[in-house]
Amino acid sequence: MNKLQGIYIKKLFDPYFEAPLETWEKFSNHMVFRSFKKNEIIKDVDETENYIDIIIQGSIGVFLWADNNKKCLDLFYEDYFSCDYMSYLENKPTELFTMSLEATEVFSIHRKNIEELYYDNIIGLKIVRAATESLFKHKQRQQIDLLTKTAEERYHLMMKESPELLNRTASKHIASYLGVTPESLSRIRKLMS
Repeated sequence: MNKLQGIYIKKLFDPYFEAPLETWEKFSNHMVFRSFKKNEIIKDVDETENYIDIIIQGSIGVFLWADNNKKCLDLFYEDYFSCDYMSYLENKPTELFTMSLEATEVFSIHRKNIEELYYDNIIGLKIVRAATESLFKHKQRQQIDLLTKTAEERYHLMMKESPELLNRTASKHIASYLGVTPESLSRIRKLMS
């Protein structure tokens, strides 16, 4: 698959707003296909994020080095948008890096193409707004859950919403994402089985 089909993009965006298929076909012309091997750095520390990705296959994590450990701040899977959103918004480097957690294929839209869409028409503005709002809502939900739920409750929620993802993501990344040690995650798993 070298070109993302407009119908696929339409399905992703329809929950946010509906537009004619021709709009999505035009949007897809601005996207490029990229693939990454497992554990490949997509955007490194102190680099500026220039892409918003739509994950077609695989998974991506957003990480931060702290206390000589890789801390997982976010996990993204198929049919979802991914990027170092803070770097993208501020158009400057951050201490975050993104990495593929398995062999991953994405369609990416570069910052300059997004800017063209902003000025092209109102639909272009709505497209970009929907993608960025989706990333923001995901992050807000994650922060609310982190402050209001225990690690066990967050793990249970992950199991309920996407049990297959727990088999695809290394335990160390899940533990870090939940804010617990791998040993604590092991105890949580034992309690839940």
